[in-house]
Amino acid sequence: MIDRWSVAAVLATALVVAAPAFAQDRAGETAKDKPAAEAPAQVTPQVVTTRHSGVFGGQRVNYTATIGETIVKNDDGVPEVAVVTTAYVREPRDPNRPITFLFNGGPGSGSVWLQMGAFGPKRVAIPSDARDDGAPPYPVVDNPGSLLDVTDLVFIDPPGTGFSHLIGKADPKNYYGVTQDAKLVAGVIRRWLNDNGRWSSPKFLGGESYGTTRSAAVANQLMNVTYNDVGLNGIILISTILDFAAGSDAQGNELSYITNLPSMAATALYHGKAQGGSVEQFTEEARQFALGPYASFLLKGQHATSEERAAILPQLSRFTGLSTGFLERADLRVTPDRFYKELLRDRGLTIGRLDTRYTGKDYDSAGESADNDPSFYGIDAGYTAAINSWARGTLGFKTDREYQAIGSVGRDWDWRIGGRDSNSYMNVAPYIGTALRENSGLRVFVAQGYYDFATPFFGAEYSLSRTGIPQDRVQFHYYHAGHMMYVRDEDRAKLVNDVRSFIRSR
Repeated sequence: MIDRWSVAAVLATALVVAAPAFAQDRAGETAKDKPAAEAPAQVTPQVVTTRHSGVFGGQRVNYTATIGETIVKNDDGVPEVAVVTTAYVREPRDPNRPITFLFNGGPGSGSVWLQMGAFGPKRVAIPSDARDDGAPPYPVVDNPGSLLDVTDLVFIDPPGTGFSHLIGKADPKNYYGVTQDAKLVAGVIRRWLNDNGRWSSPKFLGGESYGTTRSAAVANQLMNVTYNDVGLNGIILISTILDFAAGSDAQGNELSYITNLPSMAATALYHGKAQGGSVEQFTEEARQFALGPYASFLLKGQHATSEERAAILPQLSRFTGLSTGFLERADLRVTPDRFYKELLRDRGLTIGRLDTRYTGKDYDSAGESADNDPSFYGIDAGYTAAINSWARGTLGFKTDREYQAIGSVGRDWDWRIGGRDSNSYMNVAPYIGTALRENSGLRVFVAQGYYDFATPFFGAEYSLSRTGIPQDRVQFHYYHAGHMMYVRDEDRAKLVNDVRSFIRSR
């Protein structure tokens, strides 16, 4: 899930560097006069392992569940981060069995969504038909679609998500950023491989939402920027955001109007505000209109002629389901916030951002944007209850900390990815291109929901079709739900089977 607002492995290059003044004796002071350095504080990680059995993909699987802390220290040996991972490993253990590392997004989102929604051995049962999850109890049930029949699973919660956290005086700047976070997660993966003897295993990396950004950045750390490579067999991108210009609503950026249009078309069709064939057919028409006449009109700006404007207007109304009068007032450019409020204004309803199938009622119908996202408040309580019940109860993890399903670390996030132009806009898609070009065995799986406005499917297609990204090893899969397509029963079954086939076909 992406925020609307924007192990003792030593990661020395991302951690605290001593100031030059401390690299030499102070004037007039000899070495014997200096006080002895304090011994680093010791932190004992909590690690709990339990044994379980279940039927996944039609196979009986005995497995261990290990939830525990990986302590990351700085180069002085001082503990700075406790990263909680939850690993599900088939027994008896096989050092050559595939292993898949998974995380969510935000930044600041815990792994609860993928773990309790799609791929873990248990899942939370909430309504499948875009309805509010209501009040508790929220049943935690067996998940026969879990991938444990084909791969072991390790869910990672970076600091500020889940139960993971910074320790003592650790500086958030060393961990809260695109590259800093990627270095940390890559270090945790290397440590897990060391501790579990899994260097020969086929390896898959996967994330949802900002977790796809993280996947690209972590793959870059594992394969592209060091000589101690961790080869990957596959990268799994669920609800993809790689090129942030494609989703930016900043004034003057015309690209987002193009990449958002097919999602508007799918949503208008779903709610009966547009007329067309299937969602596949209608969105393909919208793609062609967006890339052709609409893009040409937008890029001309105020130099577009009145004739061009008159030709665009009825087509834009057809695809968005919005009146020509509203589109005129919006200068034929509709931001997502306005779309959520306007599409069903005549019914007194707003639509969701994470999943536009969901509807909600605002305080009144007069505003320009929705009060809240009904596709988030419609599911969040169920997922939060489920992960706390499962981790604290069945898995036996003891902590006074709250589980951060959606934390606030994104407010302090460092979005720069380095290089000579550290002010360049965020685009990690080239990391995927480099990884594919330099690893002939690597493949990329992309899952997109038609009704996702947090990470629209056309934006994912745009970012992964750029120069330098081999197209023959990137596969797209589409679902009739939104950002978390697995909340719909039919799409959860399709997603897990699609990913299962992807892993098997390595």
